[in-house]
Order: sequence, then C-alpha cells, then structure tokens
Amino acid sequence: MTTPTTTTAATTAATATATATATANATRPAAIEVHDVHKWFAGRRVLDGVNLTVAPGTVTAVLGRSGSGKSTLLRVINHLEKPEAGHVSVGGEPIGVHRHGKRLKELREREILAQRARIGFVFQNFNLFPHLTVLDNVAAAPVATGRLSRSESEARARELLERVGLGDRAGAYPRQLSGGQQQRVAIARALALRPGVILFDEPTSALDPELVGEVLSVIKDLAGGGTTLVIVTHEIGFAREVADEVVFLHEGRIVEQGPPEEVLDRPAHPRTREFLSKVL
Repeated sequence: MTTPTTTTAATTAATATATATATANATRPAAIEVHDVHKWFAGRRVLDGVNLTVAPGTVTAVLGRSGSGKSTLLRVINHLEKPEAGHVSVGGEPIGVHRHGKRLKELREREILAQRARIGFVFQNFNLFPHLTVLDNVAAAPVATGRLSRSESEARARELLERVGLGDRAGAYPRQLSGGQQQRVAIARALALRPGVILFDEPTSALDPELVGEVLSVIKDLAGGGTTLVIVTHEIGFAREVADEVVFLHEGRIVEQGPPEEVLDRPAHPRTREFLSKVL
C-alpha cells in the first residue's frame, strides 16, 4: 500500500525531474526554421517568402540595407510581429501558433510570453528599466517567470554581470552607465533565462564608435559558448570573424546566403556586391 508520505515524495521527485528537464531544454541550443514567411506594413511587403534554417549552436549574421526587412525578421522569429503567412519554429516548436488540424491557430498571449522567455532578444536601444538597478534589471525576468527564487536570480545576475565585465556596477542605475555598459547589461539580461537562442538587433548601432568594441567583445565570447545566435549588424569585419553563415536580405528576400568567405569575399548576387562596395 502506498502511504501519503511515499506519494508526496514521489510527487516531489517527479516535479523536480520535470523542472530539471525544462531547464535543460531551455538551455540547449535550438534550431530556428523560418517557413515561407510574409509580412506587410501599411500595404508594403516587408518580408517576401523568407525561408531560413539556422542550425543549433551556430552564429548567423544578417546583412542588408536599411529597410530590407532585417529587424522585422528578428521580431517575427520571437513573434513580436505576427506574419501574414508562413510561420517560425524554434527547437521544432512553432512560435506563436499551434497546429489545429491542417491549420495554424494563434496561441494565447500567456503561452506566447512563455515561448519568448526561451528566446533572448537584445534591442538596438537597450530597453532597460530606468527605475531598476542594473542587478534588478538582470534578475527580474527569472523571478517573474517563476524559474528562480529572488536569491537564486540575484546570484545568477551577479555571475552574468561579472561575465560581461560589470560586476562592480550592480547597484548602479542605467542613467549612470555609458551606452556600451547599458548594452552589456541588456546582454546579461537576455542570458538570465538561459535561452537556447539569442537575437541581436544591430546591438552597436546606438553606440558611439569608441564603445562598439566592448559590446562586440562580449558577443564574441557568447559566439564561442554554443548558444544559437542571429545577429543583425552592419559590422562587416565582426560578421566575417564570428559568423558561421551570412545572410543578405534585399527588399524582404534572402538573395544570398553562405559562409562569410563566400558571401563577403566572393558575392554572387549584384545587390550583395553593390552593398559591400559601399560599406567595405
């Protein structure tokens, strides 16, 4: 006969195992699959049948002129923007939708938020909470999502701030930091939930030139750590150094894709050649 104590112990053990499995899944580098995605804004086609596969643990740099759809592609990947057609999968799971027979139906908002917690996003303009300290900016999400206790999340945040070279600024507020320091805090915040994917939307575009290097150095460190990274950037030298694949977008379409030494040194498409001739 099973006693209540035995049942409670078994339930606790099962819960612990499920939690450990969920954590492991959250930290495992995830593949990204973009399936025939279309997106319009005010009648203008911004993404035009984009198909893209990003292998787990790789770094993909996305290049293109302003207005080519780069930032929109990132926002569609984590469903900040809903595509008019097509869908995205991360780690084999459709993002923002679920299958209902042969159709895809929109998930409820709380389910979408849970998915986004597994996809880190670093914005151009930092998006830190101005009323929170650096430590609280990094620690907030794991507590809000119930993944860690407050003390556990603060310990994790301190580790991440050390990793990005800001361990001594935990008590500072964003306004007391340089742009480069704020962006490094934003990267630490993206890492706090142990995502399998991190998306970077031109992470150095809002920085003064002398601050760019410190942020790129942190991203280079991440690139060697196994997390799947997709980076929209105009830093061609950086893309050449860290990317496994380079994707070139033009008018919402991927017109060229391949290893950096091919796309950057021997571009096949005239639009890619034209773009590189102006930025190199």
